[in-house]
Amino acid sequence: MTEGRSCPLAYRYQADHLCAEPIPVSEDVVYVIGGLYGNPHALTEIERMARSEERAGRRVRLVFNGDFNWFNASDELFQDINRRVLRHTVSLGNVEFELANPSAEAGCGCAYPEFVDQGVVERSNRIITRLQAIASGHPELQDQLSRQPRHLCLMFGGLKILVVHGDPDSLAGWGLAHEAFSAGNDSAVQAWLQATDADVIACTHTCLPVLWSGRVGERARTVVNNGSAGMGNLRADTRGLITRISTGAPADNAVVGHDQGSIEVSLVPVAFDVKAWLPQFDTLWPAGSDAAQSYRSRIVQGTSLAPEQVVFHSVV
Repeated sequence: MTEGRSCPLAYRYQADHLCAEPIPVSEDVVYVIGGLYGNPHALTEIERMARSEERAGRRVRLVFNGDFNWFNASDELFQDINRRVLRHTVSLGNVEFELANPSAEAGCGCAYPEFVDQGVVERSNRIITRLQAIASGHPELQDQLSRQPRHLCLMFGGLKILVVHGDPDSLAGWGLAHEAFSAGNDSAVQAWLQATDADVIACTHTCLPVLWSGRVGERARTVVNNGSAGMGNLRADTRGLITRISTGAPADNAVVGHDQGSIEVSLVPVAFDVKAWLPQFDTLWPAGSDAAQSYRSRIVQGTSLAPEQVVFHSVV
């Protein structure tokens, strides 16, 4: 096993089992929050967004689908992030899996594909080692993390919403990455939708956002990847993104979105206080550190993507 490039068998699951027993959801809105990356200011803003919805009469369920830890490399911040997140509905990302159940030779458990530079892989492996040392001092939180599922299936608005971290084959799979959709072949995506019987697959892990729609088996289907809730996702835009799925009022600030029968699926921005976060990040990860080299420019500048580059449609 190559650390950071491949993953243990425990990361694997069978697509046709993932939505066998969906959990009924009674709320009006679901936030699927992937890739918080230990950013407390993004979490505070998401909590504020949910309160605003509730003041407007909409009940909100927060669903964290992994990698809510990453930059929170201090005892205080590690405890703060995990205690706040674990009050809600949670499934694991590779980061949490490796904090709760360290795997020999897995490294960060990221399963980085070949197009990711080896320097990124090695830095991520060192980041997880630092976080594991902190997590080992909090066995009660490690135990809570170890008891969280690797995936969830929700019944919402009469539709099955499959929540995974990576893809329907693996906790750290890259089959629903922006790069996979950009390649122009969505046959694997359609096969997964058939196998899972999901109407919507909501994922994260691969850092860049996607909103794909199409018809599979005579039904409208959607795949949505929120990229990162805790870092910028778009060109010259420092805001995070989360997936918002609603049965009532549509999002009035969606970056992209579309209607799917009884629900609306959209990517909405998380306008956290980056001026407050950056000095905290720099204290934890000063210039030249692993996280600073891999992520600081994205925190400050966003990515190269324009909103229209996030949207894909079935090629069939």
